[in-house]
Amino acid sequence: MSNLSKLPDIPNILAAKLAAANRWVVVTGSGVSAESGVPTFRDAQTGIWTKHSPEDLATSQAFEANPALVWKWYVWRRELIKKAQPNAAHRALATLAQLKPNLSLVTQNVDGLHQRAGNENVIEFHGNIWHEKCFSCDRHSTSLEKYSEQPPRCEICNGLLRPNVVWFGEAIPEEALASASLAAAQSDVFLSAGTSSLVYPAAGLAEIALQNKATIIEINTNATPLTTKTDYSLKGLATLWLPAITAHVKRSLENH
Repeated sequence: MSNLSKLPDIPNILAAKLAAANRWVVVTGSGVSAESGVPTFRDAQTGIWTKHSPEDLATSQAFEANPALVWKWYVWRRELIKKAQPNAAHRALATLAQLKPNLSLVTQNVDGLHQRAGNENVIEFHGNIWHEKCFSCDRHSTSLEKYSEQPPRCEICNGLLRPNVVWFGEAIPEEALASASLAAAQSDVFLSAGTSSLVYPAAGLAEIALQNKATIIEINTNATPLTTKTDYSLKGLATLWLPAITAHVKRSLENH
């Protein structure tokens, strides 16, 4: 966790609410991974990929038309992510989840950095780039890092394997959406970190939490559509605010 002397102060009223809160929902977006050096979806288009837009590659239609091209793009993206390490925000959330066992962590990121930091039971809205599934029969598998030029074949039906991520035009996995929605409906604290709050249904989780009269907190460097609805807008980096929140909760529990 970051040096405590450099962490921002938590407002007193918020501090009391955080200490008392039992059920937490934390939603993370690309801003959290960006602090580990993972390029955002569109910023990643460099080198030979500048002539392709993500929207043209991250679709089932693109994979059907040119599976080798899409597979090669994801191999390249995996290599970018492989160089990244979990940051202070990822590690703080892993600690916070141990302090608050009823915390539900929902991420829109596909890089697996939360898990590498020690987070368990992460609800992945957009899938995981390190996992694969069959384009034909939908059978899921964990990647063995087969960095071939062509997508591997399914052991069951011989169909092509694709990254197990949510592409444009595809729905959020039903189980992930149901789990996140239920957690939001029961939450005492709803914390959004590093997400634009533009993409639904993830953006709608805050609205569910609002109906439950949860304390709404946003951590972001910029204003978003959620900002005006929050109880506390903490402007700045997740790598500063999340360690500060976790450190406060830990102190509060130790003092009681």
